[in-house]
Amino acid sequence: MTDRPVPDILDGLVWQAWKAMAPPEGFRAEIIDEAIEVSPPRRRRHAVVVNRLRLALTSQLIGGDHACYQGAHVIHRRKVWIPDLFIAPEYLDEIPDEEDLGVDASGVRAVFEVVSPGREAQSRDRERKRRAYARAGIPLYVLIDDFDGDGTVVILTAPDPDKAVYADEHRVPYGTDAVIPDGPAKGFVIGEAIVRP
Repeated sequence: MTDRPVPDILDGLVWQAWKAMAPPEGFRAEIIDEAIEVSPPRRRRHAVVVNRLRLALTSQLIGGDHACYQGAHVIHRRKVWIPDLFIAPEYLDEIPDEEDLGVDASGVRAVFEVVSPGREAQSRDRERKRRAYARAGIPLYVLIDDFDGDGTVVILTAPDPDKAVYADEHRVPYGTDAVIPDGPAKGFVIGEAIVRP
């Protein structure tokens, strides 16, 4: 019998399995909650919205000490996510993870996810990643969700890592500007220029 708690052993096994994976090009392998989740390449609409958002955020952040990133692993206690976009220090070398596989979530100031179609994808972004990002203490989580009514931008702030929840939620329907309240992207507007069809 071992002195280590079973969840630590399982986390270690999942972590080792994730590191050994070689998903097909374009697929994402993430550790969310206690499982490896593999998702397929995103659809055209998803790519268009992410690209609009990335270009606008990059313009907003010019001249500051933070930048907009995509495609990198954000890591917190053997959990791994690949957000559609995230904001972190301009020099990512300032926030390496322990094994140099990505960046440590402690330095990530914001994450942005564009919700994909399908119940599983929606649950991943709306529920599982929401808990995970809050548990990691990431100060801002923004969801752009075509599938919530006629479309909604959800701005989540004030994470409570112990409860894995965001205390503040601001929901803005498409057609109304959603404004980032704080952090490096303070004042950034997500409006029709980004979410339009």
